[in-house]
Amino acid sequence: MTLQPAGGTDGASDKDIRNTMTTHLYSHPVCLEHFNGQGHPERPDRLRAIEQVLDDPLFAALVRIEAPQADEAHFELAHPAAYLERIESLIPDEGLARIDADTSASPKSWQAVRRAVGAALAGVDDVFAGKADNVFCAVRPPGHHAERTTAMGFCLVNSIAVAARYAQKRHGAERVAIVDFDVHHGNGTQDIFYEDDSVLFASTHQMPLYPGTGALSETGVGNIFNAPLRHGDGGSQFKAAMRERVLPAVDNFAPDLILVSAGFDAHHRDPLAGIELEAEDFDWITGKLMDLAARHSGNRVVSLLEGGYDLQGLAESTVGHVNRLMNG
Repeated sequence: MTLQPAGGTDGASDKDIRNTMTTHLYSHPVCLEHFNGQGHPERPDRLRAIEQVLDDPLFAALVRIEAPQADEAHFELAHPAAYLERIESLIPDEGLARIDADTSASPKSWQAVRRAVGAALAGVDDVFAGKADNVFCAVRPPGHHAERTTAMGFCLVNSIAVAARYAQKRHGAERVAIVDFDVHHGNGTQDIFYEDDSVLFASTHQMPLYPGTGALSETGVGNIFNAPLRHGDGGSQFKAAMRERVLPAVDNFAPDLILVSAGFDAHHRDPLAGIELEAEDFDWITGKLMDLAARHSGNRVVSLLEGGYDLQGLAESTVGHVNRLMNG
Protein backbone atom coordinates (compact mmCIF):
# COMPACT_ATOMS: atom_id res chain seq x y z
CA MET A 1 0.00 0.00 0.00
CA THR A 2 1.30 3.45 -0.95
CA LEU A 3 0.37 5.95 1.72
CA GLN A 4 -0.17 9.60 0.97
CA PRO A 5 0.22 12.31 3.62
CA ALA A 6 -2.87 12.58 5.78
CA GLY A 7 -2.94 16.36 5.85
CA GLY A 8 -1.84 19.12 8.23
CA THR A 9 -0.47 22.62 8.02
CA ASP A 10 2.40 24.28 6.27
CA GLY A 11 5.01 26.02 8.33
CA ALA A 12 7.66 25.79 10.96
CA SER A 13 10.94 23.95 10.74
CA ASP A 14 12.26 21.47 13.29
CA LYS A 15 12.50 22.67 16.88
CA ASP A 16 15.63 21.98 18.87
CA ILE A 17 14.99 23.82 22.15
CA ARG A 18 12.88 22.35 24.94
CA ASN A 19 10.41 24.70 26.65
CA THR A 20 9.56 26.44 23.35
CA MET A 21 7.29 23.72 22.07
CA THR A 22 4.92 24.06 19.13
CA THR A 23 1.75 22.14 19.93
CA HIS A 24 -1.01 21.44 17.42
CA LEU A 25 -4.59 20.74 18.45
CA TYR A 26 -6.72 18.74 16.03
CA SER A 27 -10.48 18.44 16.28
CA HIS A 28 -13.55 18.60 14.06
CA PRO A 29 -17.22 19.58 14.57
CA VAL A 30 -18.50 16.26 13.21
CA CYS A 31 -16.96 14.54 16.22
CA LEU A 32 -19.78 16.15 18.21
CA GLU A 33 -22.33 14.34 16.03
CA HIS A 34 -21.35 10.80 16.99
CA PHE A 35 -24.05 9.68 19.44
CA ASN A 36 -24.23 6.59 21.67
CA GLY A 37 -27.70 7.22 23.08
CA GLN A 38 -29.33 9.30 25.80
CA GLY A 39 -27.48 9.11 29.12
CA HIS A 40 -24.42 7.36 27.67
CA PRO A 41 -21.16 8.47 29.35
CA GLU A 42 -19.27 8.80 26.05
CA ARG A 43 -21.17 11.87 24.93
CA PRO A 44 -20.62 15.01 22.82
CA ASP A 45 -20.39 17.20 25.93
CA ARG A 46 -16.95 15.68 26.55
CA LEU A 47 -15.54 17.59 23.58
CA ARG A 48 -17.49 20.71 24.49
CA ALA A 49 -15.88 20.68 27.94
CA ILE A 50 -12.43 20.43 26.34
CA GLU A 51 -13.20 23.20 23.84
CA GLN A 52 -14.33 25.48 26.65
CA VAL A 53 -11.33 24.93 28.87
CA LEU A 54 -8.84 25.31 26.01
CA ASP A 55 -10.45 28.63 25.09
CA ASP A 56 -8.60 30.16 28.05
CA PRO A 57 -5.85 32.72 27.23
CA LEU A 58 -3.40 30.23 28.76
CA PHE A 59 -3.72 28.32 25.49
CA ALA A 60 -3.49 31.26 23.08
CA ALA A 61 -0.35 29.79 21.48
CA LEU A 62 -2.03 26.46 20.77
CA VAL A 63 -2.21 25.94 16.98
CA ARG A 64 -5.80 24.84 16.29
CA ILE A 65 -6.43 22.85 13.11
CA GLU A 66 -9.51 21.19 11.68
CA ALA A 67 -8.90 17.46 11.43
CA PRO A 68 -8.70 16.19 7.85
CA GLN A 69 -10.79 13.25 6.70
CA ALA A 70 -8.70 10.08 6.66
CA ASP A 71 -8.57 7.87 3.60
CA GLU A 72 -10.35 4.67 4.66
CA ALA A 73 -7.50 2.67 3.08
CA HIS A 74 -5.40 3.72 6.08
CA PHE A 75 -7.75 1.85 8.42
CA GLU A 76 -6.53 -1.41 6.88
CA LEU A 77 -3.18 -0.83 8.55
CA ALA A 78 -4.83 -2.09 11.77
CA HIS A 79 -8.05 -3.81 10.72
CA PRO A 80 -8.99 -6.26 7.93
CA ALA A 81 -11.13 -4.88 5.13
CA ALA A 82 -14.01 -7.26 5.88
CA TYR A 83 -14.26 -5.93 9.43
CA LEU A 84 -14.27 -2.33 8.27
CA GLU A 85 -16.91 -3.03 5.65
CA ARG A 86 -19.12 -4.69 8.28
CA ILE A 87 -18.82 -1.80 10.75
CA GLU A 88 -19.46 0.82 8.08
CA SER A 89 -22.50 -1.15 6.92
CA LEU A 90 -23.96 -0.91 10.42
CA ILE A 91 -24.01 2.91 10.41
CA PRO A 92 -27.71 3.83 10.36
CA ASP A 93 -29.39 6.42 8.14
CA GLU A 94 -31.28 7.62 11.19
CA GLY A 95 -31.52 6.80 14.87
CA LEU A 96 -29.06 4.48 16.60
CA ALA A 97 -27.53 1.13 15.68
CA ARG A 98 -26.35 -1.06 18.53
CA ILE A 99 -22.86 -2.47 17.91
CA ASP A 100 -22.48 -4.21 21.26
CA ALA A 101 -23.89 -3.82 24.78
CA ASP A 102 -22.30 -0.41 25.34
CA THR A 103 -21.26 0.74 21.85
CA SER A 104 -23.59 2.35 19.32
CA ALA A 105 -23.43 4.22 16.05
CA SER A 106 -25.45 7.13 14.69
CA PRO A 107 -25.70 8.58 11.15
CA LYS A 108 -22.53 10.71 11.45
CA SER A 109 -20.44 8.13 13.34
CA TRP A 110 -18.38 6.97 10.37
CA GLN A 111 -17.62 10.57 9.42
CA ALA A 112 -16.49 11.16 13.02
CA VAL A 113 -14.26 8.08 12.85
CA ARG A 114 -12.68 9.34 9.64
CA ARG A 115 -11.93 12.71 11.25
CA ALA A 116 -10.63 11.08 14.44
CA VAL A 117 -8.22 8.91 12.49
CA GLY A 118 -7.43 11.83 10.19
CA ALA A 119 -6.42 13.92 13.21
CA ALA A 120 -4.05 11.21 14.40
CA LEU A 121 -2.43 10.76 10.99
CA ALA A 122 -2.09 14.49 10.40
CA GLY A 123 -0.49 14.75 13.81
CA VAL A 124 2.03 12.10 12.85
CA ASP A 125 2.77 13.95 9.62
CA ASP A 126 3.25 17.20 11.53
CA VAL A 127 5.77 15.88 14.05
CA PHE A 128 7.81 14.07 11.40
CA ALA A 129 7.81 17.12 9.13
CA GLY A 130 8.91 19.37 12.00
CA LYS A 131 5.75 21.47 11.82
CA ALA A 132 4.99 20.67 15.46
CA ASP A 133 6.86 19.20 18.39
CA ASN A 134 3.74 17.49 19.67
CA VAL A 135 0.04 17.15 18.96
CA PHE A 136 -3.15 16.62 20.95
CA CYS A 137 -6.17 15.17 19.13
CA ALA A 138 -9.44 16.15 20.82
CA VAL A 139 -11.64 13.75 18.90
CA ARG A 140 -14.24 11.06 19.40
CA PRO A 141 -15.16 8.24 19.21
CA PRO A 142 -12.21 6.83 21.15
CA GLY A 143 -10.34 3.85 19.75
CA HIS A 144 -8.17 1.84 22.12
CA HIS A 145 -10.71 -0.93 22.86
CA ALA A 146 -11.23 -1.76 19.17
CA GLU A 147 -9.47 -5.04 18.43
CA ARG A 148 -8.49 -6.16 14.95
CA THR A 149 -11.93 -7.63 14.26
CA THR A 150 -14.09 -6.49 17.18
CA ALA A 151 -15.68 -3.14 18.00
CA MET A 152 -16.26 -2.68 21.72
CA GLY A 153 -15.98 -0.33 24.67
CA PHE A 154 -17.31 2.75 22.81
CA CYS A 155 -14.65 2.17 20.08
CA LEU A 156 -15.13 1.35 16.38
CA VAL A 157 -11.68 1.85 14.78
CA ASN A 158 -8.41 1.82 16.71
CA SER A 159 -7.08 5.25 15.77
CA ILE A 160 -3.81 4.98 17.69
CA ALA A 161 -2.99 1.62 16.13
CA VAL A 162 -3.60 3.02 12.66
CA ALA A 163 -1.36 5.98 13.55
CA ALA A 164 1.47 3.71 14.70
CA ARG A 165 1.41 1.69 11.49
CA TYR A 166 1.13 4.86 9.43
CA ALA A 167 4.23 6.30 11.10
CA GLN A 168 6.11 3.15 10.15
CA LYS A 169 4.82 2.93 6.58
CA ARG A 170 4.78 6.60 5.65
CA HIS A 171 7.65 8.00 7.70
CA GLY A 172 9.95 5.02 8.19
CA ALA A 173 9.66 4.90 11.97
CA GLU A 174 11.37 1.70 13.07
CA ARG A 175 10.09 1.69 16.65
CA VAL A 176 6.86 3.23 17.92
CA ALA A 177 5.92 3.31 21.60
CA ILE A 178 2.28 3.57 22.66
CA VAL A 179 1.66 4.59 26.27
CA ASP A 180 -1.91 4.24 27.53
CA PHE A 181 -2.91 5.78 30.87
CA ASP A 182 -6.66 5.38 30.43
CA VAL A 183 -8.21 3.73 33.51
CA HIS A 184 -9.43 0.89 31.28
CA HIS A 185 -6.86 -1.39 29.66
CA GLY A 186 -6.32 -0.77 25.94
CA ASN A 187 -7.10 -4.34 24.96
CA GLY A 188 -7.57 -3.45 21.31
CA THR A 189 -4.16 -1.88 20.94
CA GLN A 190 -2.57 -4.80 22.76
CA ASP A 191 -4.43 -7.27 20.51
CA ILE A 192 -3.23 -5.59 17.32
CA PHE A 193 0.45 -5.43 18.34
CA TYR A 194 0.73 -8.50 20.58
CA GLU A 195 3.20 -10.26 18.27
CA ASP A 196 4.92 -7.20 16.78
CA ASP A 197 8.17 -6.22 18.46
CA SER A 198 8.44 -3.02 16.41
CA VAL A 199 5.66 -1.49 18.54
CA LEU A 200 5.85 -1.26 22.31
CA PHE A 201 2.57 -1.05 24.22
CA ALA A 202 2.66 0.03 27.87
CA SER A 203 -0.40 0.60 30.01
CA THR A 204 -1.47 1.62 33.48
CA HIS A 205 -5.09 0.76 34.27
CA GLN A 206 -7.38 -0.37 37.05
CA MET A 207 -7.69 -4.13 37.45
CA PRO A 208 -10.05 -5.87 37.85
CA LEU A 209 -12.16 -3.68 35.60
CA TYR A 210 -13.55 -3.69 32.07
CA PRO A 211 -12.42 -5.20 29.70
CA GLY A 212 -10.71 -7.76 31.95
CA THR A 213 -7.34 -7.79 30.19
CA GLY A 214 -4.03 -6.19 31.15
CA ALA A 215 -2.40 -8.63 33.55
CA LEU A 216 1.32 -8.52 34.22
CA SER A 217 1.60 -11.94 32.58
CA GLU A 218 0.45 -10.54 29.20
CA THR A 219 3.81 -9.71 27.64
CA GLY A 220 3.43 -10.39 23.91
CA VAL A 221 6.85 -10.97 22.36
CA GLY A 222 8.48 -8.87 25.04
CA ASN A 223 6.83 -5.69 23.78
CA ILE A 224 3.82 -5.51 26.14
CA PHE A 225 4.25 -3.85 29.53
CA ASN A 226 1.13 -3.79 31.67
CA ALA A 227 1.17 -2.09 35.06
CA PRO A 228 -2.22 -2.74 36.68
CA LEU A 229 -3.45 -0.59 39.55
CA ARG A 230 -5.99 -1.44 42.24
CA HIS A 231 -9.25 0.29 43.12
CA GLY A 232 -8.42 3.22 45.40
CA ASP A 233 -4.86 3.69 44.17
CA GLY A 234 -3.81 7.31 43.73
CA GLY A 235 -0.97 9.40 42.45
CA SER A 236 1.79 7.70 44.42
CA GLN A 237 0.90 4.24 43.12
CA PHE A 238 0.41 5.57 39.59
CA LYS A 239 3.82 7.26 39.64
CA ALA A 240 5.46 4.15 41.04
CA ALA A 241 3.98 2.00 38.26
CA MET A 242 5.21 4.47 35.69
CA ARG A 243 8.69 4.80 37.21
CA GLU A 244 9.21 1.09 37.83
CA ARG A 245 7.69 -0.49 34.73
CA VAL A 246 6.44 1.82 31.99
CA LEU A 247 9.05 4.58 31.71
CA PRO A 248 12.09 2.23 31.84
CA ALA A 249 10.52 0.07 29.14
CA VAL A 250 9.98 3.05 26.86
CA ASP A 251 13.49 4.35 27.59
CA ASN A 252 15.07 1.00 26.76
CA PHE A 253 13.00 0.73 23.58
CA ALA A 254 14.30 4.13 22.33
CA PRO A 255 11.28 4.86 20.12
CA ASP A 256 11.23 7.08 17.06
CA LEU A 257 7.75 8.27 18.05
CA ILE A 258 5.70 8.22 21.25
CA LEU A 259 1.93 7.91 20.89
CA VAL A 260 -0.28 8.47 23.92
CA SER A 261 -3.72 7.02 24.58
CA ALA A 262 -4.76 9.92 26.81
CA GLY A 263 -7.71 8.66 28.80
CA PHE A 264 -8.53 10.89 31.76
CA ASP A 265 -10.96 8.52 33.49
CA ALA A 266 -8.40 7.68 36.18
CA HIS A 267 -9.26 11.12 37.62
CA HIS A 268 -10.79 10.81 41.08
CA ARG A 269 -14.09 12.37 39.96
CA ASP A 270 -14.71 9.86 37.16
CA PRO A 271 -17.85 7.72 37.62
CA LEU A 272 -16.69 4.62 35.71
CA ALA A 273 -13.73 3.54 37.85
CA GLY A 274 -12.00 3.93 41.19
CA ILE A 275 -8.50 5.33 40.66
CA GLU A 276 -7.85 8.57 42.55
CA LEU A 277 -5.62 10.66 40.28
CA GLU A 278 -5.49 14.45 40.23
CA ALA A 279 -4.93 16.71 37.22
CA GLU A 280 -1.34 17.17 38.40
CA ASP A 281 -0.68 13.46 37.87
CA PHE A 282 -1.52 13.77 34.17
CA ASP A 283 0.74 16.83 33.99
CA TRP A 284 3.53 14.78 35.60
CA ILE A 285 3.32 11.77 33.27
CA THR A 286 3.06 14.05 30.22
CA GLY A 287 6.33 15.69 31.26
CA LYS A 288 8.03 12.34 31.79
CA LEU A 289 6.98 11.14 28.33
CA MET A 290 8.20 14.40 26.83
CA ASP A 291 11.57 13.87 28.50
CA LEU A 292 11.82 10.48 26.80
CA ALA A 293 10.71 11.96 23.49
CA ALA A 294 13.42 14.62 23.79
CA ARG A 295 15.99 11.88 24.41
CA HIS A 296 14.96 9.46 21.69
CA SER A 297 12.30 10.83 19.36
CA GLY A 298 13.17 14.38 18.39
CA ASN A 299 10.41 15.55 20.79
CA ARG A 300 7.78 13.72 18.71
CA VAL A 301 4.64 13.01 20.79
CA VAL A 302 1.12 12.57 19.42
CA SER A 303 -1.64 12.25 22.00
CA LEU A 304 -5.18 11.02 21.32
CA LEU A 305 -8.15 11.50 23.62
CA GLU A 306 -9.59 8.23 24.88
CA GLY A 307 -11.76 8.14 28.04
CA GLY A 308 -12.74 10.67 30.70
CA TYR A 309 -16.41 10.89 31.63
CA ASP A 310 -16.73 13.45 34.41
CA LEU A 311 -16.71 16.78 32.61
CA GLN A 312 -14.91 18.72 35.34
CA GLY A 313 -12.32 15.99 35.83
CA LEU A 314 -11.84 15.74 32.07
CA ALA A 315 -11.40 19.50 31.74
CA GLU A 316 -8.92 19.76 34.61
CA SER A 317 -6.89 16.81 33.33
CA THR A 318 -6.82 18.16 29.78
CA VAL A 319 -5.49 21.48 31.09
CA GLY A 320 -2.62 19.69 32.83
CA HIS A 321 -1.85 17.51 29.81
CA VAL A 322 -1.99 20.18 27.10
CA ASN A 323 -0.29 22.87 29.16
CA ARG A 324 2.64 20.49 29.71
CA LEU A 325 2.75 19.62 25.99
CA MET A 326 2.99 23.33 25.20
CA ASN A 327 5.53 24.25 27.84
CA GLY A 328 7.76 21.21 28.19
